[in-house]
Amino acid sequence: MSATPGPLSDVSPTTLADLLGREQVMDFGLRTLWPTPPRVAGPAFTVRCAPGDQLMLHAAIYRAAPGSVVVVEGGGTEYAVAGGNVCAVAQRRGIAAFVVDGVVRDLAEIRASGFPVFARGVVPKPGTKKAASPLNEEIRCGGVTVRPDDLVVADEEGVVVVPAARQDELLRAARAKEAKEAAQSLDAWETDHYARIQQALEAQGFTG
Repeated sequence: MSATPGPLSDVSPTTLADLLGREQVMDFGLRTLWPTPPRVAGPAFTVRCAPGDQLMLHAAIYRAAPGSVVVVEGGGTEYAVAGGNVCAVAQRRGIAAFVVDGVVRDLAEIRASGFPVFARGVVPKPGTKKAASPLNEEIRCGGVTVRPDDLVVADEEGVVVVPAARQDELLRAARAKEAKEAAQSLDAWETDHYARIQQALEAQGFTG
């Protein structure tokens, strides 16, 4: 079973960040764990793990719909919340990616499988499986509030969260912005950029 491309999988997180603002961009500590991952985009399936525990992420891989991005409030960075087998099963079930505000393990296995994982890092020791809590509720991940079915877009540039209610609006705006930028030559961009920088400097009284 393979993940279905999300509705914004052809739009860069940088474009979305320009349109959404900083509050919808996860902090730089959440990053790809292997080079040049494919861009992923899909509805958030949210998970909250208790500190030192991984039970609910392991439960989530059997409950998230194909194409989902499993987004995890990981409970800290002392213990891994997932490893190679969990990622392999998630991938086989069609989950698009993990975005983990925490750490994972078995990086070599994850990298070999090609399953996209965005996390704070790698720790070899896993957490326990004792703390049950509700799935698919509002969480905080990477400094961003994430709600079920918000659209998560991630690649090597970072992770952006598009509120579910604004997906259609942002899709239209993002595609229009990228089309406009693609149609502009570098010479035209430089001319416009120079004028804007000069205007900004003059407004600050800079004369150098």
